[in-house]
Amino acid sequence: MNVRQRGFTLVEIAIVLVIIGLLLGGILKGQEMITQAKIKNVIADMSGVSAAMYGYQDRYKALPGDDKGATRWTTAGILAGDGDGIIEGTYLAGAASEAGQFWFHLRSAGFVSGTGADNPFNAVSGKMGVQTGDGTANTPAAVLATVGPPAVPGFTGLMLCSANLPDKIAISVDSQMDDGNGKTGSVRTQKQAAPNPATIAAAADAYSEDGVSSYVVCRQM
Repeated sequence: MNVRQRGFTLVEIAIVLVIIGLLLGGILKGQEMITQAKIKNVIADMSGVSAAMYGYQDRYKALPGDDKGATRWTTAGILAGDGDGIIEGTYLAGAASEAGQFWFHLRSAGFVSGTGADNPFNAVSGKMGVQTGDGTANTPAAVLATVGPPAVPGFTGLMLCSANLPDKIAISVDSQMDDGNGKTGSVRTQKQAAPNPATIAAAADAYSEDGVSSYVVCRQM
């Protein structure tokens, strides 16, 4: 007795393919929405820190981190700055530096969330920090002659840096805040060789959208 095996019809196969296409489209759209949300969060964080700094400066007539009157707060670990108008130290220098105390002062004044002098994280788990120029302002010449200055991507004034940004996010942040060119403008970038680099390299880099590169993006404040 012959048994006929019934397969899928062309209509059934077409329906399955349409369903698969819709599912893939939804997944890709969801991923794009997540990426766009991260871009917006990175930009909001950088803009928010600038606003917090200027708010602090307006209230206390000093820069956070450099504020000589920071001992108005009695929190353990808080340090007063020297009041010279320069936030000293590299952007991840830690609590002993004015760059680290920048966060402690802002938090103590209620301008940003969190506690202590720890560097905050951005939307992609990279650290954020501030520094002035190459971070060696007021460092004795004898020290600089021995260790050399940690360099920066073309800035001499105060800047805010955000690390570990994937290529697509870094490019979008630069495009929306500046000119989209990592080597020019008020937003510049450095390609990372390791997560959360402790220092920022000498020359700004051009972006390379290869799907694997990460960047530390710095914005002049």
